[in-house]
Formats: sequence, structure tokens, C-alpha cells
Amino acid sequence: MDAKGVITRSSPYTVKETIERLQTFLQQKGVTIYARIDQQAEANNAGYKLLPLEYLLFGNPKAGGAIMAANPVAALDLPLKVIAWEDEQQKVWIAFNDPAYIQKRYALPDGVIAPLNLAPIVTQVLQ
Repeated sequence: MDAKGVITRSSPYTVKETIERLQTFLQQKGVTIYARIDQQAEANNAGYKLLPLEYLLFGNPKAGGAIMAANPVAALDLPLKVIAWEDEQQKVWIAFNDPAYIQKRYALPDGVIAPLNLAPIVTQVLQ
């Protein structure tokens, strides 16, 4: 499961707990939560058996605005998103875009990419 431009980390929490902890942390920091989707429930409703998988879409319009001003096409990767899922061994994972990949993909200047770095947030949330 080596996706280009994606950072994956294990989580000691369930999928729901992982996303809930992240959502709570982000809201406490004033980040806008645009959507939280239980992908497992949606897939099950469509007739597919899927292990737990949740998706969180969030952002900060001021930070995102600076990124889109630098390159409007970068809006394809904004707002930010994180997924958490459980594998067949009941291990939980969390994944998000690598900021260096997004920077390179859209030729973004160094001055606007700091908000794309979710690694410190994820590390803090998973403690």
C-alpha cells in the first residue's frame, strides 16, 4: 500500500476514535470541518462489504486561500483530507497527502505550504 505522495501512519485507536480525535483537535484550533463521511456505511448501503473507513475533509480558508492564490489548480487538493481505515488484521491506519508532493505537484512557493503539513497534527492526535 505504497501510494505516491501519501503519508500513512498506524493509529492505536479505532477508526471512529481516530477521526473523532482529529476532528475535535482541529475544531479546537478553529479549523473548518467541511465533511465527515463514514465510507464503510456508504459502501455497505451500496451493497459492498467494507471494513471500517472514515474520511474527514477540513481546512482553513485563509491558509488555503494563500495556496490557491499561488496556484489555483492546487484547489484540486484542497480542502485537506484524511482517511482512517481498518485492515484485515484489525490494525487501524491514517493517511494524508505529503506536503512535499503537493508543493512539487503545483510548484508552490515555500512560504505557503506550512498548512499542508499534517504530520505534527496527526502525531499529536495519536498520542
